[in-house]
Amino acid sequence: MTTAIYTHPDCKRHEMGELHPESPARLQAIEDQLILSRIDGFLDHRQAPLAQLTDIGRVHNADAIALVRDHLPPAQSPPGSHDSYYWLDPDTALNPYSYQAALRAAGAAVAATDAVIAGDIDNAFCAIRPPGHHARPSMPMGFCLFNNVAIAARHALEVHGLQRVAIVDFDVHHGNGTEETFAAEPRVLMVSFFQHPFYPFTGTDHPSANCVNLPVAAYSKGDVVRQLVTEKWLPALHAHRPEMIFISAGFDAHREDDLGQMGLVEADYAWITQQVMAVAKQYAQGRIVSCLEGGYNLSALGRSVVAHVKVLAELD
Repeated sequence: MTTAIYTHPDCKRHEMGELHPESPARLQAIEDQLILSRIDGFLDHRQAPLAQLTDIGRVHNADAIALVRDHLPPAQSPPGSHDSYYWLDPDTALNPYSYQAALRAAGAAVAATDAVIAGDIDNAFCAIRPPGHHARPSMPMGFCLFNNVAIAARHALEVHGLQRVAIVDFDVHHGNGTEETFAAEPRVLMVSFFQHPFYPFTGTDHPSANCVNLPVAAYSKGDVVRQLVTEKWLPALHAHRPEMIFISAGFDAHREDDLGQMGLVEADYAWITQQVMAVAKQYAQGRIVSCLEGGYNLSALGRSVVAHVKVLAELD
Protein backbone atom coordinates (compact mmCIF):
# COMPACT_ATOMS: atom_id res chain seq x y z
CA MET A 1 0.00 0.00 0.00
CA THR A 2 1.13 3.56 -0.73
CA THR A 3 -0.01 5.75 2.13
CA ALA A 4 0.61 9.48 1.98
CA ILE A 5 0.89 11.87 4.91
CA TYR A 6 -0.33 15.37 4.10
CA THR A 7 0.62 18.25 6.37
CA HIS A 8 2.16 21.74 6.26
CA PRO A 9 4.12 23.99 8.65
CA ASP A 10 1.31 26.57 8.40
CA CYS A 11 -0.90 24.19 10.40
CA LYS A 12 1.39 24.77 13.40
CA ARG A 13 1.14 28.56 13.18
CA HIS A 14 -2.50 28.59 14.20
CA GLU A 15 -2.74 28.62 18.00
CA MET A 16 -5.30 29.72 20.57
CA GLY A 17 -3.22 30.40 23.65
CA GLU A 18 -0.60 28.58 25.67
CA LEU A 19 -3.09 26.54 27.69
CA HIS A 20 -5.49 25.65 24.88
CA PRO A 21 -5.59 21.86 24.31
CA GLU A 22 -5.87 22.21 20.52
CA SER A 23 -2.25 23.24 20.16
CA PRO A 24 0.54 23.05 17.58
CA ALA A 25 2.24 20.48 19.83
CA ARG A 26 -0.33 17.95 18.63
CA LEU A 27 1.23 17.80 15.18
CA GLN A 28 4.73 17.68 16.62
CA ALA A 29 3.72 14.73 18.80
CA ILE A 30 2.44 12.88 15.74
CA GLU A 31 5.61 13.60 13.79
CA ASP A 32 7.78 12.43 16.68
CA GLN A 33 5.86 9.18 17.14
CA LEU A 34 5.95 8.38 13.43
CA ILE A 35 9.74 8.66 13.58
CA LEU A 36 10.07 6.73 16.84
CA SER A 37 7.89 3.94 15.47
CA ARG A 38 10.19 3.65 12.45
CA ILE A 39 7.33 3.81 9.96
CA ASP A 40 8.08 7.38 8.87
CA GLY A 41 10.30 6.23 6.02
CA PHE A 42 7.60 3.98 4.57
CA LEU A 43 5.18 6.88 4.04
CA ASP A 44 4.84 9.30 1.15
CA HIS A 45 5.22 12.76 2.71
CA ARG A 46 3.37 15.55 0.90
CA GLN A 47 2.84 19.22 1.66
CA ALA A 48 -0.72 20.43 1.80
CA PRO A 49 -1.69 23.04 -0.79
CA LEU A 50 -4.06 25.91 -0.07
CA ALA A 51 -7.70 25.06 -0.64
CA GLN A 52 -9.53 27.12 -3.21
CA LEU A 53 -12.50 29.19 -2.12
CA THR A 54 -14.65 27.15 -4.49
CA ASP A 55 -13.70 24.06 -2.46
CA ILE A 56 -14.65 25.74 0.82
CA GLY A 57 -17.80 27.22 -0.69
CA ARG A 58 -19.27 23.82 -1.51
CA VAL A 59 -19.79 23.38 2.24
CA HIS A 60 -19.64 26.81 3.90
CA ASN A 61 -21.62 29.92 3.05
CA ALA A 62 -19.99 33.28 2.37
CA ASP A 63 -20.62 34.58 5.89
CA ALA A 64 -18.88 31.60 7.48
CA ILE A 65 -15.84 32.08 5.25
CA ALA A 66 -15.76 35.82 5.90
CA LEU A 67 -15.97 35.28 9.65
CA VAL A 68 -12.61 33.50 9.52
CA ARG A 69 -10.95 35.45 6.71
CA ASP A 70 -11.89 38.96 7.84
CA HIS A 71 -11.31 38.84 11.60
CA LEU A 72 -7.65 37.93 11.86
CA PRO A 73 -5.71 39.89 14.48
CA PRO A 74 -2.83 41.95 13.11
CA ALA A 75 0.39 39.99 12.74
CA GLN A 76 2.27 42.56 14.83
CA SER A 77 0.18 41.78 17.93
CA PRO A 78 2.44 40.44 20.71
CA PRO A 79 1.99 36.64 20.91
CA GLY A 80 -0.21 35.70 23.84
CA SER A 81 -1.58 39.20 24.32
CA HIS A 82 -5.30 39.95 24.43
CA ASP A 83 -5.07 41.60 21.00
CA SER A 84 -3.42 38.55 19.41
CA TYR A 85 -6.70 36.56 19.31
CA TYR A 86 -10.20 37.04 17.94
CA TRP A 87 -12.60 34.75 19.79
CA LEU A 88 -15.37 33.20 17.71
CA ASP A 89 -16.81 31.35 20.69
CA PRO A 90 -15.50 30.52 24.19
CA ASP A 91 -13.49 27.59 22.77
CA THR A 92 -12.44 28.82 19.34
CA ALA A 93 -10.12 31.69 18.47
CA LEU A 94 -8.31 33.14 15.49
CA ASN A 95 -4.70 34.27 15.54
CA PRO A 96 -3.01 36.07 12.61
CA TYR A 97 -2.27 32.76 10.85
CA SER A 98 -5.53 30.88 11.39
CA TYR A 99 -7.05 31.48 7.96
CA GLN A 100 -3.90 30.26 6.22
CA ALA A 101 -3.81 27.18 8.44
CA ALA A 102 -7.48 26.46 7.77
CA LEU A 103 -6.90 26.71 4.02
CA ARG A 104 -3.98 24.28 4.33
CA ALA A 105 -6.06 21.84 6.37
CA ALA A 106 -8.90 21.82 3.85
CA GLY A 107 -6.39 21.82 1.00
CA ALA A 108 -4.75 18.69 2.38
CA ALA A 109 -8.08 16.86 2.40
CA VAL A 110 -8.90 17.94 -1.15
CA ALA A 111 -5.43 17.12 -2.51
CA ALA A 112 -5.48 13.73 -0.84
CA THR A 113 -8.88 13.05 -2.39
CA ASP A 114 -7.58 13.94 -5.84
CA ALA A 115 -4.49 11.75 -5.43
CA VAL A 116 -6.41 8.74 -4.14
CA ILE A 117 -9.04 8.92 -6.88
CA ALA A 118 -6.31 9.31 -9.51
CA GLY A 119 -4.64 6.15 -8.19
CA ASP A 120 -1.44 8.04 -7.40
CA ILE A 121 -1.66 6.72 -3.82
CA ASP A 122 -3.83 4.09 -2.15
CA ASN A 123 -4.90 6.12 0.86
CA ALA A 124 -3.88 9.12 2.94
CA PHE A 125 -3.75 10.50 6.46
CA CYS A 126 -3.95 14.28 6.78
CA ALA A 127 -2.04 15.48 9.86
CA ILE A 128 -3.74 18.84 9.93
CA ARG A 129 -5.18 21.46 12.20
CA PRO A 130 -7.45 23.22 12.85
CA PRO A 131 -9.79 20.22 12.95
CA GLY A 132 -13.13 20.35 11.20
CA HIS A 133 -16.07 18.14 12.09
CA HIS A 134 -17.84 20.67 14.34
CA ALA A 135 -17.69 23.45 11.72
CA ARG A 136 -21.23 24.04 10.49
CA PRO A 137 -22.08 25.34 7.01
CA SER A 138 -22.94 28.71 8.56
CA MET A 139 -20.34 29.08 11.32
CA PRO A 140 -17.16 27.76 12.92
CA MET A 141 -17.35 26.18 16.38
CA GLY A 142 -15.68 23.78 18.78
CA PHE A 143 -12.02 24.35 17.78
CA CYS A 144 -13.04 23.96 14.11
CA LEU A 145 -12.95 26.62 11.36
CA PHE A 146 -13.72 24.77 8.10
CA ASN A 147 -15.05 21.22 7.87
CA ASN A 148 -12.16 19.43 6.19
CA VAL A 149 -13.80 16.02 5.77
CA ALA A 150 -17.06 17.50 4.51
CA ILE A 151 -15.17 19.64 2.00
CA ALA A 152 -13.26 16.61 0.74
CA ALA A 153 -16.39 14.45 0.50
CA ARG A 154 -18.26 17.17 -1.39
CA HIS A 155 -15.26 17.50 -3.73
CA ALA A 156 -15.39 13.77 -4.46
CA LEU A 157 -19.09 13.99 -5.27
CA GLU A 158 -19.24 17.21 -7.25
CA VAL A 159 -15.84 17.33 -8.97
CA HIS A 160 -15.08 13.64 -9.45
CA GLY A 161 -18.65 12.49 -9.91
CA LEU A 162 -18.69 9.75 -7.27
CA GLN A 163 -22.19 8.51 -6.51
CA ARG A 164 -21.77 7.15 -2.98
CA VAL A 165 -19.30 8.03 -0.25
CA ALA A 166 -19.16 7.22 3.44
CA ILE A 167 -17.86 9.26 6.36
CA VAL A 168 -16.62 7.39 9.42
CA ASP A 169 -16.26 9.53 12.57
CA PHE A 170 -14.67 8.02 15.69
CA ASP A 171 -14.02 11.22 17.62
CA VAL A 172 -15.30 11.29 21.21
CA HIS A 173 -17.54 14.24 20.23
CA HIS A 174 -20.39 14.06 17.71
CA GLY A 175 -19.52 15.54 14.32
CA ASN A 176 -22.48 17.88 14.27
CA GLY A 177 -21.14 20.05 11.44
CA THR A 178 -20.66 17.05 9.17
CA GLU A 179 -24.14 15.70 9.87
CA GLU A 180 -25.68 19.11 9.22
CA THR A 181 -23.78 19.44 5.95
CA PHE A 182 -25.05 16.15 4.56
CA ALA A 183 -28.45 15.86 6.24
CA ALA A 184 -30.78 13.86 3.97
CA GLU A 185 -28.07 13.58 1.27
CA PRO A 186 -28.58 10.00 -0.05
CA ARG A 187 -25.14 9.87 -1.65
CA VAL A 188 -23.49 10.20 1.77
CA LEU A 189 -23.62 7.75 4.66
CA MET A 190 -22.19 8.96 7.99
CA VAL A 191 -21.45 6.46 10.75
CA SER A 192 -20.21 7.60 14.14
CA PHE A 193 -20.03 6.86 17.81
CA PHE A 194 -19.59 9.53 20.46
CA GLN A 195 -19.76 9.97 24.20
CA HIS A 196 -23.23 11.00 25.34
CA PRO A 197 -24.31 13.23 26.96
CA PHE A 198 -21.37 15.37 25.97
CA TYR A 199 -20.40 18.39 23.85
CA PRO A 200 -21.89 19.44 21.43
CA PHE A 201 -25.02 17.69 22.76
CA THR A 202 -26.22 16.72 19.30
CA GLY A 203 -26.70 13.53 17.32
CA THR A 204 -29.43 11.87 19.37
CA ASP A 205 -32.57 13.91 18.66
CA HIS A 206 -34.01 13.22 15.21
CA PRO A 207 -30.78 12.17 13.47
CA SER A 208 -30.74 12.34 9.72
CA ALA A 209 -31.84 9.14 7.98
CA ASN A 210 -28.44 8.77 6.30
CA CYS A 211 -26.59 8.84 9.64
CA VAL A 212 -25.86 5.96 11.99
CA ASN A 213 -25.29 7.85 15.24
CA LEU A 214 -24.28 5.69 18.20
CA PRO A 215 -24.25 7.50 21.55
CA VAL A 216 -21.98 5.77 24.07
CA ALA A 217 -21.88 6.19 27.83
CA ALA A 218 -18.85 7.67 29.55
CA TYR A 219 -16.23 5.14 30.63
CA SER A 220 -17.17 2.71 27.87
CA LYS A 221 -14.21 0.68 26.67
CA GLY A 222 -13.19 -0.86 23.40
CA ASP A 223 -15.36 -3.96 23.72
CA VAL A 224 -18.50 -1.80 23.69
CA VAL A 225 -17.34 0.15 20.66
CA ARG A 226 -16.26 -2.95 18.75
CA GLN A 227 -19.67 -4.52 19.25
CA LEU A 228 -21.41 -1.38 18.01
CA VAL A 229 -19.15 -1.18 14.96
CA THR A 230 -19.83 -4.83 14.16
CA GLU A 231 -23.59 -4.68 14.70
CA LYS A 232 -24.42 -1.18 13.45
CA TRP A 233 -21.67 0.42 11.36
CA LEU A 234 -20.67 -2.51 9.19
CA PRO A 235 -24.16 -3.51 7.99
CA ALA A 236 -24.87 0.11 7.05
CA LEU A 237 -21.57 0.47 5.23
CA HIS A 238 -22.10 -2.75 3.29
CA ALA A 239 -25.60 -1.67 2.34
CA HIS A 240 -24.35 1.72 1.12
CA ARG A 241 -21.45 0.27 -0.94
CA PRO A 242 -19.35 3.45 -0.80
CA GLU A 243 -17.04 4.30 -3.67
CA MET A 244 -14.75 6.15 -1.24
CA ILE A 245 -14.47 6.45 2.54
CA PHE A 246 -13.50 9.53 4.53
CA ILE A 247 -12.50 9.28 8.18
CA SER A 248 -12.85 11.95 10.82
CA ALA A 249 -10.04 10.52 12.91
CA GLY A 250 -10.41 11.85 16.42
CA PHE A 251 -8.35 10.10 19.08
CA ASP A 252 -9.85 11.76 22.16
CA ALA A 253 -11.87 8.65 23.09
CA HIS A 254 -8.53 7.25 24.30
CA ARG A 255 -8.50 6.33 27.98
CA GLU A 256 -5.63 8.78 28.64
CA ASP A 257 -7.37 11.79 27.10
CA ASP A 258 -8.80 14.23 29.62
CA LEU A 259 -11.17 15.91 27.14
CA GLY A 260 -13.29 12.77 27.04
CA GLN A 261 -14.18 10.01 29.45
CA MET A 262 -14.05 6.91 27.26
CA GLY A 263 -11.64 3.99 27.46
CA LEU A 264 -10.27 3.17 24.02
CA VAL A 265 -6.64 2.21 23.46
CA GLU A 266 -4.39 2.02 20.41
CA ALA A 267 -5.47 -1.52 19.57
CA ASP A 268 -9.08 -0.35 19.29
CA TYR A 269 -8.18 2.33 16.76
CA ALA A 270 -6.20 -0.24 14.77
CA TRP A 271 -9.16 -2.64 14.81
CA ILE A 272 -11.62 0.03 13.68
CA THR A 273 -9.25 1.00 10.87
CA GLN A 274 -9.02 -2.64 9.78
CA GLN A 275 -12.80 -2.90 9.55
CA VAL A 276 -13.03 0.31 7.50
CA MET A 277 -10.24 -0.83 5.21
CA ALA A 278 -12.00 -4.12 4.55
CA VAL A 279 -15.12 -2.27 3.43
CA ALA A 280 -13.05 0.11 1.30
CA LYS A 281 -11.30 -2.79 -0.42
CA GLN A 282 -14.60 -4.50 -1.16
CA TYR A 283 -16.45 -1.54 -2.66
CA ALA A 284 -14.12 1.47 -3.05
CA GLN A 285 -10.88 0.14 -4.54
CA GLY A 286 -9.36 0.71 -1.10
CA ARG A 287 -9.83 4.48 -1.37
CA ILE A 288 -9.64 6.18 2.05
CA VAL A 289 -8.78 9.72 3.12
CA SER A 290 -8.42 10.15 6.88
CA CYS A 291 -8.25 13.58 8.52
CA LEU A 292 -7.14 14.38 12.06
CA GLU A 293 -9.85 15.67 14.36
CA GLY A 294 -9.44 15.50 18.16
CA GLY A 295 -6.87 13.91 20.45
CA TYR A 296 -5.31 16.06 23.17
CA ASN A 297 -3.13 13.84 25.33
CA LEU A 298 0.03 14.19 23.28
CA SER A 299 1.49 10.77 24.01
CA ALA A 300 -1.79 8.93 23.45
CA LEU A 301 -2.44 10.94 20.30
CA GLY A 302 0.92 10.12 18.76
CA ARG A 303 0.66 6.43 19.60
CA SER A 304 -2.92 6.19 18.33
CA VAL A 305 -2.09 7.87 15.03
CA VAL A 306 0.79 5.43 14.56
CA ALA A 307 -1.58 2.50 15.16
CA HIS A 308 -4.06 3.98 12.65
CA VAL A 309 -1.47 4.74 9.98
CA LYS A 310 0.24 1.35 10.36
CA VAL A 311 -3.00 -0.30 9.37
CA LEU A 312 -3.62 2.11 6.48
CA ALA A 313 -0.13 1.38 5.16
CA GLU A 314 -0.39 -2.36 5.93
CA LEU A 315 2.85 -2.21 7.90
CA ASP A 316 1.77 -4.83 10.42
